[in-house]
Amino acid sequence: MKQGIHPKYHMDGIVCTTCGTKWAIGSTRSGLRVEICSNCHPFYTGEQRIVDTAGQVDRFMKRLSSAQARQADMEKRREARNQPPQKQSLLKELYGDEA
Repeated sequence: MKQGIHPKYHMDGIVCTTCGTKWAIGSTRSGLRVEICSNCHPFYTGEQRIVDTAGQVDRFMKRLSSAQARQADMEKRREARNQPPQKQSLLKELYGDEA
């Protein structure tokens, strides 16, 4: 192997930011971090907990509620548009309520 042309090889390992598990893995980058690993992932643990490290669930719920509100508003407009117009009778227009 030629000297000076290869990147430095680190044996720091990988750290999970959720549960703190560490693995001793060699890499050309030091201080690698992952958000979720096999020790805390619901698929591997069998638990149904939500690991929300970046607020992704909150952002999704906000988008979902705004989309549902927009859809309900459009449905309300569609219902109002499809209703026939309410006209008063011609006799009530001419003579008032006493006809």
